[in-house]
Amino acid sequence: MPARSIGTATISFGLVSVPIHIYSSSESSAGISFNLLHKKCGTRLKQQYICPKDEEVVPRDQMVKGYEFAKDQYAVFTPEEIKALDEKATNTIDILEFVPLDQVDRRYLDKSYYLGPDKGGDRAYRLLGKALEETGRAALGQYAARGRQHLVLLRPLDGVLLMEQLHYAEELKPATEVPLGEGEVKAAELKLAKQLIEQAATDEFHPDRYKDEVRNRVLEAIQKKVEGHEITAEPAQDAGGKIIDLMEALKASLARGADDESDEGDKKRGKKRQAS
Repeated sequence: MPARSIGTATISFGLVSVPIHIYSSSESSAGISFNLLHKKCGTRLKQQYICPKDEEVVPRDQMVKGYEFAKDQYAVFTPEEIKALDEKATNTIDILEFVPLDQVDRRYLDKSYYLGPDKGGDRAYRLLGKALEETGRAALGQYAARGRQHLVLLRPLDGVLLMEQLHYAEELKPATEVPLGEGEVKAAELKLAKQLIEQAATDEFHPDRYKDEVRNRVLEAIQKKVEGHEITAEPAQDAGGKIIDLMEALKASLARGADDESDEGDKKRGKKRQAS
């Protein structure tokens, strides 16, 4: 089934304009949520807003929006004033500069979208993608939508352009805020840690190997409940003996990895014998 466009825009770089369609690049699994019910009758409860000062329920037509500029002090805005504050959607992705793709810190990535050519933009779209691919650069620009001006990065991917919405630098917290404590990296421990990494290392990224097992388990349990079965907690899995010594933990991890590889080899050899 062809992808469904969620919007249109125009890429602008120099005097070149490229009309494009915007497509979602992912399909997130719907979160599993539970509703609050009245225990006595099973009716779903409604949310209400209560004014703690007047001790009364406030209907929506009596609600206004305010910005807290000091403790318990608010500047109240009318709907018209809030609308005036919104960034006007320009539907234009203004390219400001071209940066080396390998220099873009992945911490800045927020979300991503596919871009496809709109009517009349096929040649310019392909030209931009090819130029970015051969120069190893990405287009950095800004795009106003939904009341905000977004920082975006355009890069080629599998023949299409991918638009990555980035965080602004002021939105990122510095890594220096993370408390590290004290600790010495010993040469022998580092050697074992590197061996452990190599033992589980792969040369390619294959995210299709992994599934959300927790979500699948919850959905199966919900289905059982719908069918009238009781849900009981599964026995906790034995995580093995607790190892305090770091060197001992590394050695035990390497040994377990070697056992797993041996078991996998036995399974493959067994399959070959069956086939023959």
